[in-house]
Amino acid sequence: MSTWYERGVFYHMYPLGMTGAPKHNDATEVTNRFEELSQWIPHIRSLGCNAVYIGPLFESTSHGYDTRDYKLVDRRLGDNGAFKDFVEQCHDSGIRVVVDGVFNHTGREFFAFKDIQEKKWDSPYRDWYKGVNFDWQSPCGDPFGYDAWQGHFELPCLNLFNPAVRAYLFDVIRFWVDEFDIDGIRLDCANVLDFNFMKEMRQETARMKEDFWLMGEVIHGDYSRWVNPEMLHSVTNYELHKSLYSGFNDHNFFEIAHNVRRLEAIGRQLYTFVDNHDEDRIASKLKLKEHLIPIYLCLFTLPGIPSIYYGGEWGVEGKRTNTSDEALRPAIAISQSDGLKCELTEFISAIGRIHDENEALHGGRYQELLLTNRQYAFARHGEDSVIITAVNNDDNEVEIDVPVPVPAREAVSLLEDGSGEAVLPVSDGKVHIKLRGNRGAVLKLKGEN
Repeated sequence: MSTWYERGVFYHMYPLGMTGAPKHNDATEVTNRFEELSQWIPHIRSLGCNAVYIGPLFESTSHGYDTRDYKLVDRRLGDNGAFKDFVEQCHDSGIRVVVDGVFNHTGREFFAFKDIQEKKWDSPYRDWYKGVNFDWQSPCGDPFGYDAWQGHFELPCLNLFNPAVRAYLFDVIRFWVDEFDIDGIRLDCANVLDFNFMKEMRQETARMKEDFWLMGEVIHGDYSRWVNPEMLHSVTNYELHKSLYSGFNDHNFFEIAHNVRRLEAIGRQLYTFVDNHDEDRIASKLKLKEHLIPIYLCLFTLPGIPSIYYGGEWGVEGKRTNTSDEALRPAIAISQSDGLKCELTEFISAIGRIHDENEALHGGRYQELLLTNRQYAFARHGEDSVIITAVNNDDNEVEIDVPVPVPAREAVSLLEDGSGEAVLPVSDGKVHIKLRGNRGAVLKLKGEN
């Protein structure tokens, strides 16, 4: 029996942005924006999503990754009770909830850092941070120096080698599970976290909740170093992300197929996406808007756990600048959704339903069937079924003969988009498929010859 995350389709919510919350947390009062976020739940389900990754969530100073208090929800979003209600509503709708775990660094207003500011070398927390040195001042005016994440001194790095820090953070996770009943954590900056810390976290969280999911933010490197039975269940598949948009932009399916083959050993567990809160919107990256539908078709049917970043289902555009990510994190009210709906929205709902209903897409073995620069077909092998996906990135309609990897009588089309026949015969071990320009097909094999 597969786990919930192996069957997962995620909806990625950046709550401070999507609700239009203030950029800086200066208020003393709490503003409940979870009432607004809860209104998204029916829409999220309509897309076929059964999980949300929402974050950052916890009390912070500005963008959410400069944590002030790990046990308080950011007052710009609501209080702990409001978030607890949100999780309950998600669970009632069949949606799991994964939150950001920002454990590499804190903000400068975190209690341990403030204690060092006040007491200097007499602080019992002086070893809670990396590189604390009382011989110099930080650029922020602190009476000591310290290691900061990528030189951003508003983000001092925690010393995860300190057992007291690890114990504190595991207690925080236990609080999140007990108080809010979360289902998993996305580890911010997992690429620089101590491996032993993550191994210990895997052991601790496995005892807290069955099927608790740990996913790490990793951009480069050998993903199997992080994704293994001792550490994380998944990491962000930036390699597939890059090959998807450049493969479509360059009309080069070889780049995508090469990447999938290379990652196949772990690829079925990786968290896949076409955009997120740190990357330019895919609608802005693609040279041709017509490629939005086939790129989402690849996202949902290639190996991996697919994720939609809020607004992506409407083809929302946005590019970061040298100084700001705000364009990637716009305020969108769910009341606007009817006006934003487009052909892509309906397509994602359809492919989301197909993903949900076909276990071969939840972790089935991948097999490449046909590959040219502009056409690509592959199979996913489930326990009792085989799904074939065929994609065309050319503007013109094409006809292709795709090898069928198992004995079959016919192939039934699961996408009702008028691109071809509903039932296609298998002849001489191949299925003849017509593909519209910049579209694709998803077929389910039926019956032996």
